[in-house]
Amino acid sequence: FGGSVVRFAENGIKVPQIGWNEVEFKKPECPILKGIESGSHFYFVHSYFPKPADDSIVATRTTYGETFASAVWRDNVFATQFHPEKSQKLGLKLLQNFVGLA
Repeated sequence: FGGSVVRFAENGIKVPQIGWNEVEFKKPECPILKGIESGSHFYFVHSYFPKPADDSIVATRTTYGETFASAVWRDNVFATQFHPEKSQKLGLKLLQNFVGLA
């Protein structure tokens, strides 16, 4: 996809980011987000975040110190910065949506 990966600046936030954070939809039509509401919380564990070269692939955004792409989508490729497998019912719903596309 192109872009870069950037470490969080430690300006008053804990790094690594560990915990539940709100995910805002930029592309609610993304099929892996079906049945999930924008503003839902997912579980994150990371010190770095992606900065895609092409903003049109950003499906969701999250703010932690700054706003970053927390999921990207183009064609049949989906990637999340959060951990669906640790995100309880909503994470299972996202994974169910993903499997349903296969």
